[in-house]
Amino acid sequence: MNVIASKAAAELISAEGGRLFVSLRRGRCCGATITLIARTSTANQDSFVAAASVDGFELFLPRNLGRVPTEIHVALRRRSNRIEAFWNGCAWVT
Repeated sequence: MNVIASKAAAELISAEGGRLFVSLRRGRCCGATITLIARTSTANQDSFVAAASVDGFELFLPRNLGRVPTEIHVALRRRSNRIEAFWNGCAWVT
């Protein structure tokens, strides 16, 4: 898996403990869209597995994720200082 992280996002993740947990949320309508949720901490770390170590942080994905994405991008939203990500060009973090 190729992880591409902006410098600002990597710095924020590092400052908040050096771990990024990316999980999926499936929508209930409109074709069951998938949204990625990115957090620097989680209450249920046992449900995640380390997927990559890049740019000074570790990336964790759900343990039950069937297929690992080919590529994941991580960036920092400018105004809200919120981490955003998408993989394989189609799903965005909220």
